Amino acid sequence: MFYILSKIVGLLINPLIWILALLIIALLAKNKNLKRKLYLSAIVVTLLFSNSFLFNEVLYKWENKGVSYEELKPCYDYGIVLSGMLWYDSETQRTNFSNSADRIWQAVHLYHEGKIEKILITGGAASFFEKDTIESVLLKNFLIDIGIPEEHVITEERARNTYENAIFTAELLKTETYNNLLLITSASHMRRSKKCFKKAGLVCDVYPVDHYSGARRYNFEHLFVPNTQTLFNWNAFIHEIFGMISYKLAGYI
Repeated sequence: MFYILSKIVGLLINPLIWILALLIIALLAKNKNLKRKLYLSAIVVTLLFSNSFLFNEVLYKWENKGVSYEELKPCYDYGIVLSGMLWYDSETQRTNFSNSADRIWQAVHLYHEGKIEKILITGGAASFFEKDTIESVLLKNFLIDIGIPEEHVITEERARNTYENAIFTAELLKTETYNNLLLITSASHMRRSKKCFKKAGLVCDVYPVDHYSGARRYNFEHLFVPNTQTLFNWNAFIHEIFGMISYKLAGYI
């Protein structure tokens, strides 16, 4: 129930939905004064959530900072990679990657650099409506195709969310021998992930990737020109804030 409810609420906390709702209500409104205020509100919300400078400032405070190689241990038994980075095209039978694919690419790089001995991928169905598409399996097959030995890629195939990523990974590792773990996920997602894994009894070093924020820029475009990608990025960030709150209320963290 929690999983289904979180997906439904996740759709409603999208700034694009808010803007669309304001425009529809404004269109249907009979009162001219109310109609004008609603249209103005839609414009303000659009400008606010498409401002790159504002988004960068907020994310810079939220995201876990990057970790250098020097800060890592010499080698980790497992690099735990959280899925949520692909979709499968059944027509071309091709795995397509999203922005969060930096998670797997950084894990591959760490593996080749000798920083992690094995890559553990946690993640089940790629979406609520594609229960037969297992993300961790698709990623494992991809890694094998690019030359990583099959015995060095472990999969956890049931998790549908971050809480289950942690719980099912902990169950899987009960039968494994290890000394240290490295948790690899997006920088904006790391706060919630680390708390979930700690709650599940797994103490991990962290390796945040896929950063959305960076150094301040004061050029005209960054400060004032609306950016559609920023509008979509806000959706992901608000979803993460909602995830933190709901997980706290549910006792997951």
